[in-house]
Amino acid sequence: MEFQDVIRKRKMVRAFTTDPIAPEVAERLLRAANRAPSAGFSQGYAMLVLESAEDRAAFWKAMDPEDEYAGTPLRNAPLLVIPCSNKDIYLDRYARPDKGWSDRDEARWPVPFWHIDTGMLTMLLLLAVVEEGLGALYFGIPPESIGNVRGEFGIPDEFTPIGAVAIGHPDEDRDARQKTSRKTITRRGVEDITHRGRWGAAANQ
Repeated sequence: MEFQDVIRKRKMVRAFTTDPIAPEVAERLLRAANRAPSAGFSQGYAMLVLESAEDRAAFWKAMDPEDEYAGTPLRNAPLLVIPCSNKDIYLDRYARPDKGWSDRDEARWPVPFWHIDTGMLTMLLLLAVVEEGLGALYFGIPPESIGNVRGEFGIPDEFTPIGAVAIGHPDEDRDARQKTSRKTITRRGVEDITHRGRWGAAANQ
């Protein structure tokens, strides 16, 4: 698939069939995500991958104790990936001689690159999903559920789950009925989000 087609077809899918994903396809997805850039080549990210029905059920129970997602087509997704960021890896990396921030002061960072780089990993995963003819949904883990997910799967304290990605074969009919936002909100055009030379200058000037 051409890259422009991958970008054009990328969308969030909220309904999946129960069809499985071939192991070799799942492996390609993870390898694609691992090509993400990172500040100082720190690579301060990791992925918790849940493929078995038992692990996926445990995740939904930990994330959704009230069972609000029970019976929804989202839970049909046969693959769940939880990207996690690690701040300490970045602070340690930039305390090395070639960087020289020996104090490991978090204030030196203008923004938390550990989260940003993990977001880039997630974006590569979402694009790879499209290339494989699959669908995916990135969604947040409620703050009150993060401890449950950590405890269930042994995520170390130094790693922060930035959300989760459900991956599977789209159920096109049911997915269309799930997308209320796209029925009321249209995508903003490039001219609406671009400021050339000075904030407030139109994109076409």
